[in-house]
Amino acid sequence: MERYVDGFVIPIPNDKLDAYREMADEAGKLWIEHGALEYFEGVGDDMEPDMDGMPMMTFPQLAETGDNETVVFSFIVFESRDHRDEVNAKVMEDPAMDPDSFDEEMPFDTERMSYGGFRSIVNYEAPTGGIESATPGEK
Repeated sequence: MERYVDGFVIPIPNDKLDAYREMADEAGKLWIEHGALEYFEGVGDDMEPDMDGMPMMTFPQLAETGDNETVVFSFIVFESRDHRDEVNAKVMEDPAMDPDSFDEEMPFDTERMSYGGFRSIVNYEAPTGGIESATPGEK
């Protein structure tokens, strides 16, 4: 099955991480309720990995985090792009997404959030019996 993924990289002020976690918890429940296959939010932990001298950009560099910020990497998995569009439309129509229903302001600067939709080109899933390819066209 060709999966589709919405991905996010978000710089979060350290003092707003708990508020972000609460917001993300509610968002995850909402996306799953409306049909997403998986919802993941991860906070930066090993942000300066030793890659044996290989030059690369780190997530903090990519997100241009400040001294009092961390990076959150998030993704939502869907069956396909059409499925993503259907689920996201349902989420956006949900009363829980009404800005007037939010108790607090966003715990991050939305203009600094990176977002994109990704079509699967390689996808492996681990079923109970071992590794199988879920890459489109592979058997």
